[in-house]
Amino acid sequence: MTISPNIDPRGDGFTLSDQDFEAIASFAYKHFGLAMSSSKKPLVSSRLSRKLRKQNITVFKDYLKSLDGPNAEAERSELLSLLTTNVTQFFREPHHFETLRNDVLPPLIAQAKRGGRVRIWSAGCSIGQEPYTIASVLHDLCPDAEKMDIKILGTDIDPVVVQKAQAAEYPREDFDGVPKQSRFNLEPGSRPDMARVPQHLRAKCTFGVLNLIQPFPFNGKFDAIFCRNVAIYFDNPTQQKVWQAFQRVLNPGGYLFIGHSERMSGPASQFLTPAGITTYVNSPN
Repeated sequence: MTISPNIDPRGDGFTLSDQDFEAIASFAYKHFGLAMSSSKKPLVSSRLSRKLRKQNITVFKDYLKSLDGPNAEAERSELLSLLTTNVTQFFREPHHFETLRNDVLPPLIAQAKRGGRVRIWSAGCSIGQEPYTIASVLHDLCPDAEKMDIKILGTDIDPVVVQKAQAAEYPREDFDGVPKQSRFNLEPGSRPDMARVPQHLRAKCTFGVLNLIQPFPFNGKFDAIFCRNVAIYFDNPTQQKVWQAFQRVLNPGGYLFIGHSERMSGPASQFLTPAGITTYVNSPN
């Protein structure tokens, strides 16, 4: 692939050549699984040009080298943040949490009370509202859940948002969408306009960095997986691989929740049967 030697200033910004865009798109697909069509070029050019101007980079190949250089992890993380949008909120798509409350958690809580193990995974958790919402619903139904072997895992490919999820601090207005039945007593944040998720909910959640297009590092299986509005960044072959990977780590009868603009397809659809709006149940293999 031929890379243009420079990113030329045009007006108040930079414009990537077609070859430059193809290089970024190829890198993003290989390392993150992101599928970017040429229609994304203006957006990528706009976001990336601001970063390059800030770093006084004018030679595009120098930027590509930085993605494999000594500071590669941080550079790749920043590129990923530029190429994706982290949109999340507490109790987003409320019907999924009604299904969690009414159908998924009651038998799992009964299982945990008998000494069983329960695991729920929020894949692509962004800055953490989804796993903390799951913990809130769990606590509503089972106030003594901390005594049981019930754990919620939140993962994201972006280490920056994982750190924010671990901090569990958000603008106070972000909590306005929490239903009255699930309102929890907030802890003070670092500023008057910020608040923190309470300790009893934080204690049920652990977070880590994980790339969904790589093999999952899990020994045990999950009873429910939330992966919503993540697969929209993947092409169809990559989506099908991710659905298959989820199906393999779901217990029989386990639930998978996906985003409204996403569709189940491929071999996994033989086992993941619809159980509501963008909700699937895993049948035995």
